[in-house]
Amino acid sequence: MIAITNASLFKNSQLYTGQVILIAGEKIKAIGTNLDLHGFEIIDAAGGYVVPGFVDLQIYGSGGDLFSAYPSEATLKQMDADLITKGTTGFLACVATNSPEVVYQAISAAKAYREKAKGFLGLHLEGPYLNSKRLGAHVPEYVCKAKLEEVKRVMEHADGTVKMMTIAAELQDDEVITYLLKQGVVLSLGHSDASFEQAMSAYEQGFKTTTHLFNAMPSIHHRAPNLPTAVLNHPSAMASIIADGEHVNFEIVKMSYQLMGERLFLITDAVTPCQIGPYQHQLEGDRFVTPNGTLSGSNITMLHAIQNCVRYCGVPLDAALRMASLNPLKLMGMDNKKGLLTVGNTADLLILSEELKLQKVFAGGVEY
Repeated sequence: MIAITNASLFKNSQLYTGQVILIAGEKIKAIGTNLDLHGFEIIDAAGGYVVPGFVDLQIYGSGGDLFSAYPSEATLKQMDADLITKGTTGFLACVATNSPEVVYQAISAAKAYREKAKGFLGLHLEGPYLNSKRLGAHVPEYVCKAKLEEVKRVMEHADGTVKMMTIAAELQDDEVITYLLKQGVVLSLGHSDASFEQAMSAYEQGFKTTTHLFNAMPSIHHRAPNLPTAVLNHPSAMASIIADGEHVNFEIVKMSYQLMGERLFLITDAVTPCQIGPYQHQLEGDRFVTPNGTLSGSNITMLHAIQNCVRYCGVPLDAALRMASLNPLKLMGMDNKKGLLTVGNTADLLILSEELKLQKVFAGGVEY
């Protein structure tokens, strides 16, 4: 049992200092000031922030190999171990548009690893059902329109491991969308050329979110509103954003937060260096590019994204923290167990210094 003392934490956007958090097993047992610490191992937060662990719903690799290049249980274990040390206690491993063989291998790896997982929550399939006009770094040879029987085979093989899919809704048949929604998959509108009307229709049909806002979609046009205009104005549709200053200018991140608030959440879209397969990434400054120079992924962690939001985008710290934890968990329907410092929730907790440097990580009540 662990007692984190002298902690600063946010409750309803208010900062409370001198708090104590008791952890018993995997759960938060109590939060307060005058608590009985007998029998607890005491960890002094020294006034630092105690916050929920971060959740990244779109990451391709961490700590070594790119998952799609090496779609194995070992790669997921490597990602899991590395991400926890960086404060990310929950993640979806992302597979970009690829061959059916790679997709099936990735699913098999996910099924083999899920019972051993710490932070691994499942897969995010970004493609292949995308719009060829908005591919970004995705390889065009595997892009296609979804066929119901093919989608059913993938989902049956997935056995619940595919949690999210990025799809260009404007090109797909309603029967495919209806089927995926019935399977409980979170559908994200992305790599799309949707008009305002098409995007709004997708959200009304059941698409809950939007993949990497402003990237791989049309720019806002003042006479022809389209996808970004639709999500910025929608009452409930969410969107992920890459706050690295490379994919999206910080002023645009600031504007998006001001317009969307709790509907906006952070992803890293991070990759690792790779020199094999269809997705070859090389580091160029603070970003990754393909061999032909196309922007292909970020080189940030979730903590870097939070720091950027606070320092450059005018986002209050408590809101930036929710963008990296509670907001994505709400999207995935997992906020009843994680994402809030609440008694009974899973003890996925971080201690950050006042300078927002990572001090300690607890995942499922275990210190890493």
